Amino acid sequence: MPTHPGSSSRMFYSLHEPDQSDRGSITLLHGLGSCGDDWLLQVPPLVGHYRILAPDLPGHGNSSLERRLPLISHYADDVASLIAAQELYPTHVVGLSLGGLVAQQLALDYPELVRSLTLVNTFPQLKTALGRRKLRSMGRLSFLLRGNMEGVGQWVAEGLFPGPDQAFMRQAAAERIGSNPRRAYLQAMWAAFRFNSRRRLPEINTPTLVVAGDADTTVSMDANMELVRCIPGAQLAVIPNSGHATPIDAADEFNQTLLDFLCQLDVGS
Repeated sequence: MPTHPGSSSRMFYSLHEPDQSDRGSITLLHGLGSCGDDWLLQVPPLVGHYRILAPDLPGHGNSSLERRLPLISHYADDVASLIAAQELYPTHVVGLSLGGLVAQQLALDYPELVRSLTLVNTFPQLKTALGRRKLRSMGRLSFLLRGNMEGVGQWVAEGLFPGPDQAFMRQAAAERIGSNPRRAYLQAMWAAFRFNSRRRLPEINTPTLVVAGDADTTVSMDANMELVRCIPGAQLAVIPNSGHATPIDAADEFNQTLLDFLCQLDVGS
């Protein structure tokens, strides 16, 4: 089980090596309450061309809890340290939701490490992201404050995978999220609540793709559109019939969209 010593936590990660690679690397950053295993549907189509780094963010999966009340910048510091230690830079960074916040911070604080950004169902500020979704967010907070992580998992999973044909994905998400230590989940929520990149988005000068599921009930389309408007040259890809967990509920279309974007940058470069 490979781990990396972060500034205030020990970070678990997986590294997938292709037989041969001439296009560099991709770093995959998961969402709140999850872990690097969220990207298992992306690894097979990507690893033929890239080295794949998938860390568990601090307090998630097998990574240890932060010893301080963290900010997104702290998570980004640890991920940057891992990328540098593995000599994977500049790396394409793909971030889902919470991971998208860390990806933005990486591009702002460590531009030399980032080849491109793919921001999936994420936001520059939580206030913009929630929009009319505040009531559902309060439901999750209610379970969390009562210390009922199983309830948190079930509540979140029902929003991620509401379809009758998504029962397996819903159950897996509920179990994964519900297994989080309450303290770690609260730490990550606090970090997301404090995050605000709105004023600094024009500073991002790396090629950027914003991916939005058109049926996302967690992050508003307005939040995705703000990223597109404010990051110079950012492209938008809207995935139809996809919710918040686009890399899972629309894996084939997401993978092709991502590969098309990366190929624009890497083939012939």
